[in-house]
Amino acid sequence: MKKLMMASVALTLGMAISGFARADITIGVAGPFTGSLASFGDQLKAGAVQAAADINAAGGVNGQKIVLEFGDDQCDPKQAVSVAEQLAAKKVPFVLGHFCSGSSIPASGVYADAGIVMISAASTNPKFTDERPSPGVFRVCGRDDQQGIIAGNFLAKNFKDKKIAIVDDKSAYGKGLADETRKNLNLAGVTEVMNESYNAGEKDYTALVSKLKAAGIEVLYVGGYHPEAGLIKRQMKDQGMTTILVSGDALVTAEYWQITGDAGEGTLMTFSPDPRKDPANDALNKTFRDQNVEPEGYVYYSYAALQVWAQAANAAGSVEFDKVLAALNSGKFATVLGELSFDSKGDVTLPGYVFYEWKGGEYDYIKM
Repeated sequence: MKKLMMASVALTLGMAISGFARADITIGVAGPFTGSLASFGDQLKAGAVQAAADINAAGGVNGQKIVLEFGDDQCDPKQAVSVAEQLAAKKVPFVLGHFCSGSSIPASGVYADAGIVMISAASTNPKFTDERPSPGVFRVCGRDDQQGIIAGNFLAKNFKDKKIAIVDDKSAYGKGLADETRKNLNLAGVTEVMNESYNAGEKDYTALVSKLKAAGIEVLYVGGYHPEAGLIKRQMKDQGMTTILVSGDALVTAEYWQITGDAGEGTLMTFSPDPRKDPANDALNKTFRDQNVEPEGYVYYSYAALQVWAQAANAAGSVEFDKVLAALNSGKFATVLGELSFDSKGDVTLPGYVFYEWKGGEYDYIKM
């Protein structure tokens, strides 16, 4: 009987140990999954879901499967902090997010206190890494001071004889991008004729558009997101304006064209090189499209963020903060964006920004 009991205990212990070894790893994915910027949340989710599926199919992280826990911040700073606190309470080792810089910056403080690695796929405001509260804060996208150089110089080179206006939505992202673009435009010897701010979330920008029309604005730079930029572009056309709208990476969603219709033709924007055009991603492009998902915008950036963390955790043999951090700081990672590593601030070493043009409902590299 004693031997039987010992055998039973050993079997139970063995099953427990085996079950522990196979335990899932829950990681957070935070972004705007509802609200006016939900199309970007859809991009983050699509990339994260496919990356998790592919990583799990290849053996997971240190033999464990990844499970995703989604947190909807609606790109609202207060909601972002609440989401971060909820994920921290669940003791996730890693958060992929957030999307908006205005959300990522306050949320990063929560993750810093909790010892959680954070990699944003899309937050471009320089303060996100320049003032990061923890060495565990990273991003796989570029920065607005890089984006502003490209935009400001482009405007100066191509539209120096045009009347240029710069507007922003007062957000960390929108105002920061507008400020960087203005600074570089001015450094190139060109001065805009108007600067204005607008309130995000409104449906009628007639007053702003009328002011732009009265000033004879020929080129409008918008520091803000696609819902408002799209409405402004459409309402300019409604008032008979042929003004060229120029903006940043927050227009990389098909929803922009859904808002503008044909009025969006000729819109210019900055974004990083398009991963869909890399032949190495042809098979993955097909995988996404077979699921009726177009891997536009930040889909591949989200995928890459999870790839990076998983490779670092596998290299470290652990998901513990200090061990993964050491791997992130010293490693080079093979991703759908190409091989990348991080600098001392947590910024990614990848090519910067290029210009795109919207035509016929799609955006592609500019031809000018």
